[in-house]
Amino acid sequence: MKKPTHQVIHIAMSGASGVQYGLRLVAYLLAAEEFEVCLYLSKTAKLVLSMEMDVSFNSKDNVYEYFKYNGSQDNFNIYQENDWNAPIASGSGIKGPLIVCPCSMGMLSAISIGASNNLIERACDVAIKENKKLILVPRETPLSAIHLENMLKLSKLGVCILPANPGFYQKPSSINELIDFVVARILDQINVRHNLIIPWGSK
Repeated sequence: MKKPTHQVIHIAMSGASGVQYGLRLVAYLLAAEEFEVCLYLSKTAKLVLSMEMDVSFNSKDNVYEYFKYNGSQDNFNIYQENDWNAPIASGSGIKGPLIVCPCSMGMLSAISIGASNNLIERACDVAIKENKKLILVPRETPLSAIHLENMLKLSKLGVCILPANPGFYQKPSSINELIDFVVARILDQINVRHNLIIPWGSK
């Protein structure tokens, strides 16, 4: 029997604080069982995961274990930052939106100049040149003029800049609800239905 076609969603995690947003995004999409999730990890992302979450992602088995993923691994692919054979490294291979969550200021700077020194930077360069949906989720404060200029440059190229700034009108009672607010806004941008937050104006 032919396997069903799933929408491909690429998620990259760079070395910024706020890895919880990226983890929650991956977990939500995997649980939906409707998507092929491709996860890209930078070396610094692994360091932050260890510091903030006491999580080791030093092997693919560690990642599968963390997400308790028992489904077909055809729908969950994991790449390191030097996996240049990954489909997303080429314009002919990229399918679906790319989300960098969290996105460090170093990563954002590299993307803004098309550095392409690792797979994540190259993937973002490809997404821009192929007019694919690219969402960057920076988590930094305060922002310098350099940061703001890089964001403006990318925004003018059609990149969605979605800072990890949770709202409070939902009256959140836990950190998880604050995380879900940001993840919900990301899902809205890629037209994925969810029930993470109640839309504004709804009762």
